[in-house]
Amino acid sequence: MEKFKILFKPDNVEVEADRGEVLLSTAIKAGIYINSSCGGDGVCGRCKVIIDKGKFRTEPTGRITQDERKKGYALACLTTIEGDLTVRVPAGSRLDIKKIKEEDAKLLRLKGIYSQAEDTPEAAEEISLKEVFAHSPLATKIYLELPPPTLDDKVSDLERLYREIRKAKDVPIMQTGLTNIKRLGALLRQSDWKVTVLLGKRNETTEIVSIEPGDTSTKNYGVAFDIGTTTVAGQLVNLNTKEALGTKVTHNRQVVFGDDVITRIVYATEEDGLEKLHHAVIDNINEIIRELITAHKVNLSDVNGIMCAGNTTMVHLLLRVDPKFIRMEPYVPTANFVPTIRASEAGIKINPRGLLACVPGVSTYVGGDVTAGIVASGLDEAEDLTVLIDIGTNGEIVLGSREWLICAAASAGPAFEGSGVSCGMRATNGAIQRVSIADPQTVKLETIGGAPPRGICGSGYIDALAELFLHKILDRDGRISRSIKSSRIRSSEAGLEFVLAFKDETAIDADIVIQEQDIENLKRSKASIYSAASTLLRKLNLDFKDVKRFYIAGGFGTYLDIEKAVTIGLLPDLDRSVFKFIGNSSLVGSREILLSYDAFLKAEEIAKKMTYMELSVEPGYMDEYIQALFFPHTDMSRFASIRGA
Repeated sequence: MEKFKILFKPDNVEVEADRGEVLLSTAIKAGIYINSSCGGDGVCGRCKVIIDKGKFRTEPTGRITQDERKKGYALACLTTIEGDLTVRVPAGSRLDIKKIKEEDAKLLRLKGIYSQAEDTPEAAEEISLKEVFAHSPLATKIYLELPPPTLDDKVSDLERLYREIRKAKDVPIMQTGLTNIKRLGALLRQSDWKVTVLLGKRNETTEIVSIEPGDTSTKNYGVAFDIGTTTVAGQLVNLNTKEALGTKVTHNRQVVFGDDVITRIVYATEEDGLEKLHHAVIDNINEIIRELITAHKVNLSDVNGIMCAGNTTMVHLLLRVDPKFIRMEPYVPTANFVPTIRASEAGIKINPRGLLACVPGVSTYVGGDVTAGIVASGLDEAEDLTVLIDIGTNGEIVLGSREWLICAAASAGPAFEGSGVSCGMRATNGAIQRVSIADPQTVKLETIGGAPPRGICGSGYIDALAELFLHKILDRDGRISRSIKSSRIRSSEAGLEFVLAFKDETAIDADIVIQEQDIENLKRSKASIYSAASTLLRKLNLDFKDVKRFYIAGGFGTYLDIEKAVTIGLLPDLDRSVFKFIGNSSLVGSREILLSYDAFLKAEEIAKKMTYMELSVEPGYMDEYIQALFFPHTDMSRFASIRGA
């Protein structure tokens, strides 16, 4: 196969590529991350690059204008390599796959059962629903001094080991592997019968994972993960002391193959697609582990357990399980309850015999991340009616108390994650996250990191919609007013648009706008989430006024302005004190389950007892959805507090 050299600017990274190779794939191979919301189908138009010189072939597309074509623009996903190339990746096409600062991620706002001092006092007061689970981590180390055999005590070395373990712990079912048995006799005698055993929970069985000479019991660590569609977060935990040592967060590298789970499932069906998606998230995990152990001076061989919480598709991809049946009627996953396995089987680099467990999920679209969130928040122990909502690519909603739990997944789409909207981006450096409008001509913006604007993230869109609506620039049906005169309001091919930042104010050499087609997408997303929660309540003859606590989870919720979210009808018009941000409850729950087998059993119990409602076949859901397709809602009696509505 003929090879060519591809130079990517401004990074000055050069990589070899085969004739006919897709430019987007070459960029990924080179570590150049380019926006591609549609997974390479040529639909989203976000992977625009400028080809300065070289031979290539590109498919015609309406996503590239004639003027752009003259300047050398092409879509990386529709361009194949026919010779050496020099390619420039504009700022607006770049995907920021950098670490998210821990202080920006605000992961520790939720008071978990093993929370550290950095958890906020407010969270400690807000969430105190449940008792602490017994400390019984996924991987436990015990130091033993075995009595040597005598003529009066001639049990085998293995039975002797089992006997001493059972003196220290109540272990009804125990096993170990042949490798340990082969080494056992010599190891016991060479260590003067003083050894440390690593015990692992493998479903209903306790396994002797490894046996080490001497006392190494103080060196025992694990990592809890939240594997989200957009981000991957990991927290290093001392399994002996329960101390959370540090947290790292990064963007999920799978985003280059598509923004949402459906796009990734489709990509997984292509040749090598599943392998690429699997390795992308495993690379995330291994990188986070490596950075955590380096920062905290922990030996990799002392990391003995991994606990992962993620939605159903993310867990399938993590374990290299084909997810295609998730999107094929009747929409059944391969597994919701996954057995504990060796981490090495999935490609995770820790102690070679270390364990990997996944928090059990509920259904096709309500996964272990939601189960972990319930464990962390204590919703299953609540006396009063409580709602937990995680607003992301999907909007998962749980309703219930200690008596019962019911859940649903809203097909919200990725608009609130910055995809499917013209100037959308994820919540990274330069994303507009706050919008304030004094009048149709005067706009004040706040960006993440204080950098010049590069696009608009989900919380920025909610702010923008609310401000436009409150200032009568946006009608209730989502149309920009034709009667208001402002240089920020202008016509485009997609209808009217409102300019939030002009070209000379941005970092992308282009205006940042919100278009009527963006408003339509965002309107559908907010309607989907609100109507899902409303349908769950109505199914049980309840109303929003019956809800005593309304927990908002996830990174998106961290930046959400409650007042603005109510103004557009994303959240119900309740007393604002009912709403509580609880941060990354999936990560906190994953950590609790890593540290306690009781918590793991609780997660299994929650996943088994929770009722899943399939909204697409639920009578009345479409009526609720259609009514919510206005700002804030068709029935204004539901939003009596919204001024100007």
